Amino acid sequence: MPATSQPHRRRRSRTYRLLTAAASIATVGALAAALPSAASAGEKGKPGTGTSGRYQDVQLLSFNDLHGNLEPPTGSSGRVTHLHEDGTTTTVDAGGVEYLATHLRQARGGNKYSITAAGGDMVGASPLISGLFHDEPTIEALNKLDLDVTSVGNHEFDEGARELARLQNGGCHPTEGCYTDEGFTGADFPYLAANVLDEKTRKPILKPYWVWKKKDVKVGFIGVTLEGTPDIVSADGVKGLAFKDEVETINKYAKELQRQGVKSIVALIHEGGSPASAAYNYDCDSPGPGDGISGPIVDIAKNVTPQVDALVTGHTHAAYACTINDPAGKPRTVTSAASFGRLYTDTTLTYDRWTGDIARTAVKSANHAVTRDVPKAPDMTELISKWNTLAAPIGNRAIGYISADIPSTGTESPLGDLIADAQLAYGKQLDPETDLALMNPGGIRAPLTYAAKGAEGDGVVTYAEGFTVQPFANTVNLQDFTGEQLVQVLKEQVSGANTASPKVLQVSSGLTYTLDLTKTGADRVVTDSIRLGGAPIDLTATYRVATNSFLAGGGDGFPTLGEGANDLVGADDLTALEQYLTANSSPASPIAPPTANRITIVR
Repeated sequence: MPATSQPHRRRRSRTYRLLTAAASIATVGALAAALPSAASAGEKGKPGTGTSGRYQDVQLLSFNDLHGNLEPPTGSSGRVTHLHEDGTTTTVDAGGVEYLATHLRQARGGNKYSITAAGGDMVGASPLISGLFHDEPTIEALNKLDLDVTSVGNHEFDEGARELARLQNGGCHPTEGCYTDEGFTGADFPYLAANVLDEKTRKPILKPYWVWKKKDVKVGFIGVTLEGTPDIVSADGVKGLAFKDEVETINKYAKELQRQGVKSIVALIHEGGSPASAAYNYDCDSPGPGDGISGPIVDIAKNVTPQVDALVTGHTHAAYACTINDPAGKPRTVTSAASFGRLYTDTTLTYDRWTGDIARTAVKSANHAVTRDVPKAPDMTELISKWNTLAAPIGNRAIGYISADIPSTGTESPLGDLIADAQLAYGKQLDPETDLALMNPGGIRAPLTYAAKGAEGDGVVTYAEGFTVQPFANTVNLQDFTGEQLVQVLKEQVSGANTASPKVLQVSSGLTYTLDLTKTGADRVVTDSIRLGGAPIDLTATYRVATNSFLAGGGDGFPTLGEGANDLVGADDLTALEQYLTANSSPASPIAPPTANRITIVR
């Protein structure tokens, strides 16, 4: 299809329908500051190697979960917490690829052996500037950032394996064509998907590993995503794919790399943990290695073969630079750089030319804030300007007005309530018998902020801002459930697949209940407290429930939501939000943040 500078004229997706989203002091996860006592970095090389020293420091710069955030993210999504020596904290504005590029380029200065790697979710759930164009702008930005390699994340599968292959290899979008005269050449870096297999061939859909080489130094990278990806991605996105165990896969390919003579290995794992502190420079090795972090990555790290020298992780959007003992009982670096390009991690891997391996007693790692007090990278400014020009006719349109920030954080968030109310109102348009709406928290990607992002004015919600909040193009679906099923859905928030990491649904006005976090499992939902319009749930009655299509398919660990009857499929969820904001707000009467008091939390 020929290129065009106005791709929205041809779009047949949601976009088309709507045309008619202090560089810091380190958290040090140091295993030890000194090199092995047997040699120093300046020791003469092994005879016959032609090298000037036995040890070579290799810089590993890494980040994760960018999610197409090319422009500085707003609100809490655009800040990080810095911990001071006296125990006080301050927040720092951070993020934006214009600044990330500058920080990375400055960090590489003087480091001849430097690698830049990522831990997945570079794309998907992206703001309008990237999501509108199927994340081609983000791939272009990553190419300019000189990214060397990344693992896949779960969001790389939002549009399926075929679209992921296009992002890797290039080519115009199959239905929307090319967005610019230059076309799309794809990623200059390899995506690694060692544990994602084609169900028919049983082979990885992309490269399982990649080896970085410079002179006589070789470092291998193995990339995996979380085995549970099918539980958090739409069924269409993972159709025909099998997701294998992370540890077994990494250990398998570590052996293969060893057989090829590659003994220095880094695992890029799109799975993560939760540190005990929200501060990016928190010492999570105090009082002991790994004590300050919990979650799935801990078990993974404890079982990945000692042949792997460091783990770059992601998915939880948390920040940490920790050590966790490997199966041999030796400390190993495990890092994550939060999300949205707000941090990057700088890890020093000391390569031993005599053994070809990393001297792990010399590894050190630190997270640094991508502060906005550095010059913007001109090439990134140009890239953002190009894509914003294409997106402006769609993105700048006002869709509503708010009186203050509407946060998206918390067990029950004000924005979650607003979105659930919007879906209930839209559901009632489709069917007046609609009783309630449920929204998954993971589908809410950013807050709504009062301060103007551009020229629209304070308090104005643009379509681009709405897109950033709900970028998935899920439809609003209506289904019938019995009262007994509805109670079971609420209990699935804290049981089954969600036992360890609850996913508390955001609820529409009129639905109230108590969540008792002092209890365990499904008992955390107090059944007798559940009310709709003040009345107890009738277990034998039928309730008409609005959800998005992801939840309606049983996603996010809610199998009962996949068992509804009398399905009715409406427009996409952003349309529901837009209609609600337009109908219920004006410049003179903006919407105030909901009070988020529908779920009573007992701790």
